[in-house]
Amino acid sequence: MRYIISGKNIEVTEGLKNAIYEKLDKLDKFFHQETECYVTLSVEKFRQKAEVTIPMKGNILRAEEESDDMYASLDVVTELLERQVRKFKTKITNYNKGTDTFSADFLEEDVDDDDEVRIIRSKKFAIKPMDPEEACIQMELLGHNFYVFRNSETFEVNVVYKRKGNTYGLIEPEF
Repeated sequence: MRYIISGKNIEVTEGLKNAIYEKLDKLDKFFHQETECYVTLSVEKFRQKAEVTIPMKGNILRAEEESDDMYASLDVVTELLERQVRKFKTKITNYNKGTDTFSADFLEEDVDDDDEVRIIRSKKFAIKPMDPEEACIQMELLGHNFYVFRNSETFEVNVVYKRKGNTYGLIEPEF
């Protein structure tokens, strides 16, 4: 993989670069040599944050971790990415998305059935038309993190969701 390393409020030293190469080399067996890996290290007060993004055809693998130690953050990010790669391997090979990014050896490995997606509960409910503000109120009353509703202006199905800092997000379909 090719690493593109940047730092925010931190100087990326040779020691950090070597740690990044050492930790993320575990992922080399999954990808081709031309695959780009964006690593961003940042420091905010006493929090050390590591973000790794690997763009590929049809998907983006991304992980971030915050801790008191940059090296510990890199360890956790590497584990998260490795888990993501193994989890989405079936999806990627079945739909031929990103196969040009992964190495042939990795794609030929057997898939673990433990990571298979299983739906264990299904729910049906009536969707009444309402505006996004009313949907946020309904979501709060139910104590959920998201709420599906029909927008009274566009009559399309929308989703509101909770964000950090007591804010809300709105997802509208795009056709």
